[in-house]
Amino acid sequence: MRRIFSLTVVIAIVGLSACDRANSNLERAIIGGAIGCAAGEVLADGRCVAGAAVGAGVGVLTN
Repeated sequence: MRRIFSLTVVIAIVGLSACDRANSNLERAIIGGAIGCAAGEVLADGRCVAGAAVGAGVGVLTN
């Protein structure tokens, strides 16, 4: 379980660091949503939509 969580965190950091332009909130939201969906499926036992919503919000806020 820790290994999957660690892998998700690494993918999130690498994915969000790829969005380095000034106006890349949409890209950050998309990447955060995808990572959140995957994390929700694995960690919360099938809660992709909730994970995607949280991930997209975090992606936009980490500007």
